[in-house]
Amino acid sequence: MNTDRIWVVDDERSIRWVLEKALSQSGWQVDTFESAEEVMSGLQSATPDVVITDIRMPGADGLELMAALKENDPELPVIVMTAHSDLDSAVTSLQCGAFEYLPKPFEVDDAVEVVGRALERTRESDSVTASPAQQDVEIIGRAPAMQEVFRAIGRLSKSNVTVLINGHSGTGKERVAHALHKHSPRASQPFVPLNMAAIPHDLVESELFGHEKGSFTGASQTRQGRFEQARGGTLFLDEIGDMPPETQTRLLRVLSDGEYYRVGGHEPLRADVRIIAATHQNLEELVKQNRFREDLFHRLNVIRIHLPTLSERREDIPALANHFLKSAAEEIGEEPKHLAPEALSYLSELPWPGNVRQLENACRWIAVMATSPTVMVQDLPPDLLESVPETSGQGMNWEKSLRSWATQQLAAMETGDRGVLLDAVPRFEKIMIQAALKQTGGRKKDASILLGWGRNTLTRKIAELGLAEDILVE
Repeated sequence: MNTDRIWVVDDERSIRWVLEKALSQSGWQVDTFESAEEVMSGLQSATPDVVITDIRMPGADGLELMAALKENDPELPVIVMTAHSDLDSAVTSLQCGAFEYLPKPFEVDDAVEVVGRALERTRESDSVTASPAQQDVEIIGRAPAMQEVFRAIGRLSKSNVTVLINGHSGTGKERVAHALHKHSPRASQPFVPLNMAAIPHDLVESELFGHEKGSFTGASQTRQGRFEQARGGTLFLDEIGDMPPETQTRLLRVLSDGEYYRVGGHEPLRADVRIIAATHQNLEELVKQNRFREDLFHRLNVIRIHLPTLSERREDIPALANHFLKSAAEEIGEEPKHLAPEALSYLSELPWPGNVRQLENACRWIAVMATSPTVMVQDLPPDLLESVPETSGQGMNWEKSLRSWATQQLAAMETGDRGVLLDAVPRFEKIMIQAALKQTGGRKKDASILLGWGRNTLTRKIAELGLAEDILVE
């Protein structure tokens, strides 16, 4: 008989019941607890192999419980559950030593899989002391792709390894780079950004490495470069794909030797910096075109983080919009404006080619130019009203069209006809399932999250609606 013992800690009885049933069916012994205090009492008579705990609970919270458990057994895998799926929760839980974190709502199958991994790696878990850095850059994201970004930041929080960030313009690459720095051993040292695309090619080396007085025409005094300014901290090289070939060679030498020279200098300087690079370009393609050094690419591509476009994380648009409206209101000293449901729905349908940056700029415009505290569709920036929604040719008229259709259907019905909803609801669900699966590239787990269903519910609906063969057919 399996002797692995799993402890589940949550003040919600329904969560405890579901996890106890699922984990027991997997052959594990499961004990449930309503509070951290009950767990600490339980330790006097038994020892768990894995603990699953909620963060927000009456009395001692999950992080305090995890700290106490780790003090007793540093190798004990602790899995954290939280409904507050933001960067702070993810990073803090992982920094404090969590094996993994599960943002609610989660699939029971996912919890079972994580517990299985935790048991397999019981002896490999790292003991981490809780020392979260203060965060002054907020990243919002409940979408699955953003949750992966949060996990990466948390797992890299004790490392100085080089990171390459990929993502379209406006997706927030510098925010992620700043978060990586703030949650790193170098957090107390400088974070220095440099955009390669914004500097004339003949000045890039001087910007990076500095120059000596008289080294070229106009060099009237010695100047520190970004490597010196970032000493002990992090150097963020944005749009690395635009770096000139000769500078690529020098950067490769610095990364290899750990030393560099100022332009016109003869004394080597130590390069004590962590490099985080970012680009919206395909570096592999640039390497094939001989526009980017392959050896430098491999030096930079140690850990890669991909940022999704805003259209790939539409469920984050409401939270992002409200955050930007609040920030803009604070800047101008006014009360924040609020988006009407119709306006929020309209914004969620737009293509957003400029990604998060475009949404932030739109919210700044609304904060200054909208005259009413409640923002309607007609109050949105003119360029957004001219946009053609990507996901619906009808835009905001779908409700009007549905109302007209329903009126016609009901008027045509005779006594004894079957209810209109018996026909309409399956058709509606079929369209929503197809749209969600198309959005997620056919990934049922992610599609079920977008729809607000469990994965088992989505599988059952697919079978009931006969979608198994034409699942991605429009």
